[in-house]
Amino acid sequence: MDIKLSKRGDYVVRSALCLARAYDQGTRRKIRDVVADMGVPKGFASQILLDLVRAGIAVSQAGKDGGYLLSRSPEEITLLELVEAGEGDIGSERCALDGGPCRWDTVCPLHETWTKAVAALRDSLAGTSLAELLRRDRSIEAGTYPIPPDAHRSRSEGIAVEDSVQVEVPAELAELKLGSGGGWLDPLAVQAHGEGEELRIRIGPGAASWLAKAVTVHVGSARRSGEETLIPLSWDATGVPGLFPRLVAELRIRAVDPERAELSLTGHYLPPLGRTGQLLDEALLGRLARSTVRSFLRRVARALDEPTGDRRAGGERSGSGQDQDEPAEHRQAVVR
Repeated sequence: MDIKLSKRGDYVVRSALCLARAYDQGTRRKIRDVVADMGVPKGFASQILLDLVRAGIAVSQAGKDGGYLLSRSPEEITLLELVEAGEGDIGSERCALDGGPCRWDTVCPLHETWTKAVAALRDSLAGTSLAELLRRDRSIEAGTYPIPPDAHRSRSEGIAVEDSVQVEVPAELAELKLGSGGGWLDPLAVQAHGEGEELRIRIGPGAASWLAKAVTVHVGSARRSGEETLIPLSWDATGVPGLFPRLVAELRIRAVDPERAELSLTGHYLPPLGRTGQLLDEALLGRLARSTVRSFLRRVARALDEPTGDRRAGGERSGSGQDQDEPAEHRQAVVR
């Protein structure tokens, strides 16, 4: 028996974390913020936030300056409240052993143990606050959270990637464009995966077009760290679980001089499965991951360099879709 949250419960907790991040500033979060920051499906986000409002965990306000805000401090909200907002009441309303011999008409042998197990689960969830979840989340983001030995997500499942490129635009302009949302980045991620396929690595049952249909980029809220701006970035795909690749990364923007900026991407590329459902060869996956990330960064750089009116679908110039037409500094981006 795999004990885990349903998708709805999952999205409720994610959305609450997003609101908790903005609580101290008193900032109301829009639906699009929750979608971008936490990867909650766009068509489902409004329902999830309504679950939080109905449970008295969040309040909403309509209008230009409206959005969603926690109704009280994250310290006062428990994980039990969040889980029940998405899953319904946690309890044991029926006998653990359904039916059975006639001597079980009033009680079954599991009753005491099962009741204690449910009570222990409720106590554990009630003893964990949203503030504690937020502290853990920030520690994980900063890389300082100790990974427990029984963690279900292992870094070995992903390939560490790091790449950088310079653009001929001021850092402020790059921040403004990249912070505006992920929609215009979608075709760039699609094309980057297509270029990765030129390594002659077969991904899934079809050609590059089969993979390209599924990529969606999520851009989180920017934050300052010293002289840099940090933007969470990920891309996901729908389809058979594990068959599509996923990138979870952070994009750093810093000014090189008043007219140029450097974009640095670090993160983990979670590889797809091969046709047989097995991970592909590690060396090939490494090449695929780095080639894809490099291609993506180059295409982002090209799109940022181009005047808005000159940009065609996917950030391509007319007649300049190949890497040999890119500026030299883009072609020389170093993969570390």
